[in-house]
Amino acid sequence: MPDQTPFTAAVDRLADRFRSMPQSRLLGAVPGHPSRAAAGLALARRLAATALALEGRPPQDVPDAGPFAVGDQLAVTGHDLAAVADAEALAAALADVEATGAAL
Repeated sequence: MPDQTPFTAAVDRLADRFRSMPQSRLLGAVPGHPSRAAAGLALARRLAATALALEGRPPQDVPDAGPFAVGDQLAVTGHDLAAVADAEALAAALADVEATGAAL
């Protein structure tokens, strides 16, 4: 099993950033997304889709539970992915998490 620590640490840092953002920042636009919350939700959806695919399960959508839920959605989907991912999938997901964080 690959070392999940770098990935889960990055996911937790980004989730905490979202949890600590005021509403005005969460709703502020970023390149490619109407808001930071939308960018975080898109990332959570990609992480969930990857985890489900690796498990051989059909795709399911991560619901839009509002801007204040995005941090928790990232944490849950990230840790779900870490539990099933191989080293290659973790590396790709880590790059995605870091790119999203840099765009905020």
